[in-house]
Amino acid sequence: MSKREDLRNIAIVAHVDHGKTTLVDEMLKQSGTFRENQVVAERVMDNNDLERERGITILAKNTAIFYKGVKINVIDTPGHADFGGEVERVLKMVDGVILLVDAAEGPMPQTRFVLQKSLKMGHKVIVAINKIDRPDRRIDEVVDEILDLLISLDATDEQLDSPVLFCSGRDGTASLSQDEPGQNLVPLLDAILEHIDPPDITEDGPTQMLVSSIDYNEYVGRVCIGKIERGTMVKNQEVRICEYHDSHPPYSAKIVNLYQIQGLERVPVDSARAGDIVCLSGVADITIGDTVCSPECVEPLPFVKISEPTVEMTFSVNNSPFAGKEGKFVTSRHLRDRLERELLKDVSLRVYDTDSADSFRVAGRGEMHLSILIETMRREGYEFMVGAPKVLYKEENGKKLEPVERFVCDVPSDYMGAVMEKLGARRGELVQMTQSGDRMRLEYLVPARGLFGYKNEFLTDTRGQGVMSTVFDGYAPYKGDIVSRATGSLVAFETGEAVTYGLFNAQERGVMFITPGTQVYEGMIVGVSPKAEDINVNVCKKKHVTNMRASGSDEALRLVPPRIMSLDACIEFIADDELIEVTPKSLRLRKVILSNSQRAKVKFGKKD
Repeated sequence: MSKREDLRNIAIVAHVDHGKTTLVDEMLKQSGTFRENQVVAERVMDNNDLERERGITILAKNTAIFYKGVKINVIDTPGHADFGGEVERVLKMVDGVILLVDAAEGPMPQTRFVLQKSLKMGHKVIVAINKIDRPDRRIDEVVDEILDLLISLDATDEQLDSPVLFCSGRDGTASLSQDEPGQNLVPLLDAILEHIDPPDITEDGPTQMLVSSIDYNEYVGRVCIGKIERGTMVKNQEVRICEYHDSHPPYSAKIVNLYQIQGLERVPVDSARAGDIVCLSGVADITIGDTVCSPECVEPLPFVKISEPTVEMTFSVNNSPFAGKEGKFVTSRHLRDRLERELLKDVSLRVYDTDSADSFRVAGRGEMHLSILIETMRREGYEFMVGAPKVLYKEENGKKLEPVERFVCDVPSDYMGAVMEKLGARRGELVQMTQSGDRMRLEYLVPARGLFGYKNEFLTDTRGQGVMSTVFDGYAPYKGDIVSRATGSLVAFETGEAVTYGLFNAQERGVMFITPGTQVYEGMIVGVSPKAEDINVNVCKKKHVTNMRASGSDEALRLVPPRIMSLDACIEFIADDELIEVTPKSLRLRKVILSNSQRAKVKFGKKD
């Protein structure tokens, strides 16, 4: 074994919105990756439209910078717990991590999750306290909290002795002392060179590389990304593909294209050495967890077990009266092909067939994970329906187990009572409560199904001032029934066009989701009722024309502005007997059984 002193491989891990991507931006700028006069977008690593709109990183991405003659491969990882599968697998490619923590919020659930994975792999850690320019910063307390977290996660003495830097990702500064403001990111880059070990390599042996990530390109097919563990790799090399768990027999392949990452670009190369992170194409069926080996020495590398999905939704072909009017891809074949293509690059996703040829069960790590997939498919021109999210139960020793989330929220003291009451009703168990000024931090263990639809309620209860986050904690015995939705739906009585007069009369029953001129059909949900039962409303009803005039009868009707439902809000809202109709142009909520009379028969039959 020898060490490659000219190379460092690191990942930046943190909770969502703690500033990872912004810090990577500044590292790229200050290392001379861009020209002096080059126009660079903010959060340049978030190159996906959805990532830019939501302000979150969804896919782990690689970049590389050069500093003092050393190539530093940097991986920007997602901070949201639903994309934990992305983080788990890329940690296999690196030798150390930069743990980024907000100077005001401190360590959050996802911080704990990714740090635990990093420590288990024996990675060295650099702690960076970010956003030190925030007016509500509490740097000393946050440093103590990180130390407590490292101790609770059984960190080694070397990991406990990690260097701590004080950064402002937005300003591009880092300092070794919180009292002396930094001028640039040099202290952070120096810490990477000094503290993170160069990769241990075996340069003389036969080729061996573990595939940690998959990209898909329509021109070259699958592009696999990984770190060369042993030997060298050359373009047009004959290789064998094998897998640690023997899920498929080894097969021969040829490396058609070989790339290394420089800045934001994949640069074609003829060869690469052990320790390098490379991208290669030309192997059609390769997948995450496979090992690329020399034909004379077929040795699969162990692959980290990716956590299983906890939530599933049913994707089915759209069968509403408006089906096929707005989508480009509408058949079950289109739907199946697209879901199978997603499986190629998303290791945390599972797709199962159902009794119906038109429906598929899609399981993922959480509501956010599945909503991103739905939104991506929608933008690509797909039209389909999705059902309400359901949790995946397990059975062990005859006991029913359900997934439990670790829920952490930071709320003003005045609203703490409302939050505790709601979480109590959702079978939440209070684990810890701490006070910081006039705000309280509550930590709960809550069944995953108890958090469906809670986010909007939480923001309403805390007047928009609360911050909440969750991370999967494990499986626990079934906690009992939970009533998560106490409202009913306002359902369209007939097919037609919504008019002002019909909406004016219907809005007395609840909050509307539609405006005048919206095309509706029987069984479509047009609003929410405060009562826990569904109400049929006729939003197409027009005012009868008569030859009688009366004082005030022709005054303009005033409509309350409707609630515009986003995809996430729709997923939170729907009940088990409801569906979301997803098209490139519209999101419609509907009942599974559209006919009012048929629904009434089913309901009446249940009562008997």
